[in-house]
Amino acid sequence: MTKEQFSQYSFLLDRTARRVKQYAQQKFKVGDFDVTVDQWLVLKHLAENEALSQTELATLVFKDQPTLTRIIDILCKKGYVQRVQHPEDRRSFQLLLTTAGEEKVAELKPKISGIREKAWENLGQKDFEEFKRILNTIYTNLE
Repeated sequence: MTKEQFSQYSFLLDRTARRVKQYAQQKFKVGDFDVTVDQWLVLKHLAENEALSQTELATLVFKDQPTLTRIIDILCKKGYVQRVQHPEDRRSFQLLLTTAGEEKVAELKPKISGIREKAWENLGQKDFEEFKRILNTIYTNLE
């Protein structure tokens, strides 16, 4: 691959990732979801895991600690997340969804699924599998 081709493909990947996020943010705003895309990612990961430390969650959502702290603070104020003293380490906390947080995840899952499906319109299963393979290869190359 030439440098020009590499640059073109990198541009397309970055442009597409930005478009997907912008589209989702617009739909979140119009849909009055009461959370942002980044807040949703935190809620989703907390719903998929029993209890997470902030460090574990930061790794899952690819956020630095200060940014994640702000997101968690907002979700705690909204009543969706709670900080609970870690049972084995009094210096740290575990993050858990509240009942309202669980209800918010259940409410938003089908809506967000619809948003994601829009990006995959006109693509078949074979396209998806090849795309997944390529993205996983790029990800693995950078480990």
